[in-house]
Amino acid sequence: MSVHSSVISNAAAGLAGDWRKAAYLIDHTLLKPEATREQVVALCEEAIRYGFYSVMVNPTHVALAVSHLRGTSVRVGTVVGFPLGANLTVTKLAEADAVLRDGAREVDAVLNIAALKARDRVLVETEMRSLALMAHERGGLLKVILENILLSQEEKILACALALEAGVDFVKTSTGFGSAGATVADVVLMRGVVGMKMGVKAAGGIRTAAQLMDMVEAGANRIGASASVQIVRELGAPGEQ
Repeated sequence: MSVHSSVISNAAAGLAGDWRKAAYLIDHTLLKPEATREQVVALCEEAIRYGFYSVMVNPTHVALAVSHLRGTSVRVGTVVGFPLGANLTVTKLAEADAVLRDGAREVDAVLNIAALKARDRVLVETEMRSLALMAHERGGLLKVILENILLSQEEKILACALALEAGVDFVKTSTGFGSAGATVADVVLMRGVVGMKMGVKAAGGIRTAAQLMDMVEAGANRIGASASVQIVRELGAPGEQ
């Protein structure tokens, strides 16, 4: 077993007995276009109560989430170029600039899938690098969403390699809006490419504690989920009082 495989296996084993450790891996997510302000506030309250790492909301709700979570340890994340990734780079940068100004500190940006398939390495890497630099200058981090269901094995490997070169903080499996989400095989592949030099976020279709454990065992060190409360309750977190 490699050093990083051993580290990952030990991390996964530790989650079963401590729901709080599992909670701290989770980006508690609400990206439905019809999400209301009341639902976003409820999401933030759940994140505070259970100790989720962050909330992930649409750009229109970043300021609200930042205001509600001020003074807590919960970070605010959002999405850019979502969910297709087909925006111009200048559009993604403008969007990232706006949400970072509003207080987001985690930016999940969809890569330019068409450019990747065209093997336009320069465009793909330059876009990633520009977004990463902007996030880092504001004290944030960048996760790049690959939308693996649309990619070949070779394309997944190339996307991870380019993200590594560009200084991206995490590669992420899926938007959650595609025809399929995270798979163990994809997480294993992504971790194999990036090693321990960057993070791997599994997202899309993760609704149970067993699925979370499988993703962590495969190499994920961040989980995107909307069923976060259900997951941590399965692991022993208290229910409603």
